[in-house]
Amino acid sequence: MYCFASRRDVSPTDVRHVRTGRRAVRGGPEEELCVKRKSAFDVRERTRKLVYVALFAALTAVLSQISIPLPSGVPLTLQTFAVAFAGFFLGWKYGLAAIGVYVALGVCGAPVFAGFTGGAYKLIGVTGGFIWGFFPLVALVGTGGADLRRPSSAVPALAGLAVCHMIGIGQYALVTGNPLGASALAVSVPYIAKDVLSVLLAAIAARAVSRRAASPFAATDNAALLRKIKHIS
Repeated sequence: MYCFASRRDVSPTDVRHVRTGRRAVRGGPEEELCVKRKSAFDVRERTRKLVYVALFAALTAVLSQISIPLPSGVPLTLQTFAVAFAGFFLGWKYGLAAIGVYVALGVCGAPVFAGFTGGAYKLIGVTGGFIWGFFPLVALVGTGGADLRRPSSAVPALAGLAVCHMIGIGQYALVTGNPLGASALAVSVPYIAKDVLSVLLAAIAARAVSRRAASPFAATDNAALLRKIKHIS
């Protein structure tokens, strides 16, 4: 037995009740079954999201090791791609969680930062500003969605990249004692084109994976939500 007899029986109020776990149908057995299915649906979706958080933390760690050392001390890596990918696919909240797990592992000594390094000292070194900058990057990327053809997606993504670079430049200048202009030329300007391309490719990858993997982070319309709940045994 389903929570709703047909699509004609589904109203916006019904959908709101399903999402909040409140009563969606009247009658004892049917109502109880609907609540149980909604609860099972929530547990399954929450578990999938936590698995994706762990996977993206691991992906960021792996892509951080693909690095080319440069004289400035800031290596050329795929970290920007990984962080942007997490933001586009997971959204700002779970993207922050994934990057938080990644950084926490590095702080605890796991060799997840570039060059198979780890330790809390990395956060206060010459490259530490860029690690701090991952948080505003993933948060801003995650607020706009992966369709960079829309200004509402492109502007937050570029703003996040700019904030990440500004934090990186600031900490590099503070640690080395170099002027901000010289620091920007050393650790930001040479990487801008690569980072913009990384964000673009991350958006393309996130859209492709979301379509193929039925992302639990994608927006779900009311009819799709009800279909999912109805098929949970």
